[in-house]
Amino acid sequence: MLQAQLKPANLVVTCNQTHSTMAQTDAPSTPAKPVIHAKQTAESGSSAQLRHLSRYLVRNLGMLNAAFGDLPLSPVQAHALFEIGKQPLTIKELACKLSIDKSNASRAIKHLIDKNLAQSQIHPRDSRCLVVQLTPAGKKLLLKLDTQQNQLFQEILAQLTPAQTSQIEEALMLYNQAVHNAKHQSGCHIRQATAQDDAAIAKVIRDVSAEYGLTADKGYSVADPTLDCLSQIYSQAGANYWIIELDGRILGGAGIAPLANNEGVCELQKMYFMPEIRGKGLATRVALMALDFARETGYQSCYLETTAALNEAVKLYEKLGFVHLSAPLGNTGHDACEMPMLLELNQ
Repeated sequence: MLQAQLKPANLVVTCNQTHSTMAQTDAPSTPAKPVIHAKQTAESGSSAQLRHLSRYLVRNLGMLNAAFGDLPLSPVQAHALFEIGKQPLTIKELACKLSIDKSNASRAIKHLIDKNLAQSQIHPRDSRCLVVQLTPAGKKLLLKLDTQQNQLFQEILAQLTPAQTSQIEEALMLYNQAVHNAKHQSGCHIRQATAQDDAAIAKVIRDVSAEYGLTADKGYSVADPTLDCLSQIYSQAGANYWIIELDGRILGGAGIAPLANNEGVCELQKMYFMPEIRGKGLATRVALMALDFARETGYQSCYLETTAALNEAVKLYEKLGFVHLSAPLGNTGHDACEMPMLLELNQ
């Protein structure tokens, strides 16, 4: 996602305040740290409703039926027909496209071959595997299937205005992307940082900073004297830090802390991600967790400082609702970060 200085996807580096600001713990206006929010521990009403709608949609589209419409194909076989109709595929490639296991994909292919709807041949570049393509009969059935589905969706869309159709399309694109991200985040564990994580977190910040030229002499947070004891800094009231762990390794994190001398304002800080976890939507996910924490803690707004060189990071912040400020808030000590931004949390 991030290009130029931040080339790989979803690497987000915020320029955060200095240790003197971060260490402030006795500001009277600082909200108290809440218990982990219910959104992380119990199913919310919106989550339950979305699950219900998803189940209902699957049922009403006939995905639980033995046959797909009035054709002699199961839903999996019909989807296999669609994908092979686009281009010849191996079993592994088909399984990946349909998000099913290889044995399920193999059974679907066997059915299509047995019905003379598909045929297999040795892969032209790998003699160890087979590639499957449609036969003339398969192409004919695909045309019938496509016509059937077009008619079905025309009847559905006839119930909606063009504006409603566009709204549903946009919402489904967002939902599909969220499902995709959740799948690819499998195995990544997000939790609050502890003292045992300090060395690993500091290493992530130093490694990523070095990778992208964010040197200490330029005023980036890698120069922070408290870098090796972040759990202590983020244990103050109104602060928190989340780490991302994969296979027992800490590979990223982000934090929220109060902005000194600015009542009701927090700062989004120290978002760093190693290459292994980039491109999975984790930057957005962790940022949303941090903003949820900020709201529940009682902050009215969230501040950050970044630089125009981090173009994709800026795009993420804008997508989250941050607006550009003409001047920085407070004195964070990071002159190199010329782009201050603010999000009103109660809008």
